[in-house]
Order: sequence, then structure tokens, then C-alpha cells
Amino acid sequence: MNEAAERLQALVDASRRIVFFGGAGVSTESGIPDFRSTDGLYHQQYKYPPEQMLSHTMYETHTEEFYQFYREKMLYPNARPNAAHRKLAELEQAGKLSAVVTQNIDGLHQAAGSRTVYELHGSVLRNYCLRCHKEYGLEAIQNSSGVPRCSCGGVIKPDVVLYEESLDQATLEGAVRAISKADMLLVAGTSLAVYPASGLINYYSGNRLVVINRSSTPMDSRADLVITGSVGEVLEQIRA
Repeated sequence: MNEAAERLQALVDASRRIVFFGGAGVSTESGIPDFRSTDGLYHQQYKYPPEQMLSHTMYETHTEEFYQFYREKMLYPNARPNAAHRKLAELEQAGKLSAVVTQNIDGLHQAAGSRTVYELHGSVLRNYCLRCHKEYGLEAIQNSSGVPRCSCGGVIKPDVVLYEESLDQATLEGAVRAISKADMLLVAGTSLAVYPASGLINYYSGNRLVVINRSSTPMDSRADLVITGSVGEVLEQIRA
């Protein structure tokens, strides 16, 4: 274990209410591309930029194009939890970690065994009919073509927060409550560039703020420990 990992281990050992705040960099190690890295969606060519393709306006005005992009670029049914997901579930089971707050929509934290997960931007695994509110799984979108329809004829919409849409209030309140009560906040795999989600970090007032990321973040200067590298490689060194 290197010096940074040893310092992280000491902070984990001293904590009882760790909260993990994660972004796309946690899921890239499971083969799900992010938006902003070299191979991310912002560096690929589409008729419209990803922010526009995944906006409420696009959903309303170019619905079929929205679903084509969504199926091609947002659904990864074969993705599996990686070392980071598994270690966080292990920390929760050991009574060390109280919650995961994630910007990801892939459901991999729950697949790894995490139970208290606040999905700020929703989940691709949940879909519902706008007319009758019948619930559908991932396959309802994945196996359809054009605009997916419910048996009642209504449009099936992903339970995902699109650009221009508000975060779910109950999820937001739960995340704020968990972060404000945390005795350690572990921020990983996020550029902290997406608001309002990244603003939740400000609810943490403790002295064990750790940032693990491949590049610098606006929170580095406030952190008690900054580790540059792979989230999975760092966390798998930690004992629960």
C-alpha cells in the first residue's frame, strides 16, 4: 500500500459515517463512457451536442431522435460492477459507509450490493408510462424502436433527469441529509462540473474530505487528501 492509500486507510479507520459522492469516472471502469474525457461523448460527432440530445426540449420536440441517441449511447445492459462499486458495498456491510450519492444512472452500485443509494439523476433501469404510470424495466426501451409505447398507448419515458429538468426533491433531500451528517466525505470520479449536484459537497462540514480523480477538481484545495488515479485501483487497496 502506497503512502496515499495508507493515509486514506487511516481516515477510513477513524470514520463511522462515510458518504461516497461519485460521478461518471466510477462507471468508466465498467466500460461506460463519460462525457468529458478524451473518449467521452463530448468528443464524438453528432448532429447536436450531448447536452442538447439529452435535454427536455429535445425529448419534447425531436422525440424519436432523442430515443435513438438514448438507446445508442446511454444503455449498457452488459456493464458489471467494478472494484470501486464492490468496495463501497463492502464498506456499507461493515457498518462504515452510510450512503452512496451518485450522479450515475446505471444502477451498478445496487448491483454490487449497496443498499442506501441516492441516484441524483435517476436510473436507466426504471421507466414509466406518462399516461397510466405503469412501470417498465430497461428492456422496454432497449427492445423497442422509434418512440416506445405502453400497452395503453402512452409514451414510456426513462426515469432519468434530463438537462433542463429538476432533480427529484426527495432524493436531493436524502443526499443532503446524508452528506451533512457524514464524518467523512469521499468524492470520486467526478469533475464536479455539473450543478446542482456538485453543489451538494458544500453541505459537508467535517475534516475528512477526500478526492480521488484522474484530473484536478474545484474541490482539491479544500480536500484533506487528494489522490490522482483510478477510483477502483485506489479503493480496492482499502480494508473495510
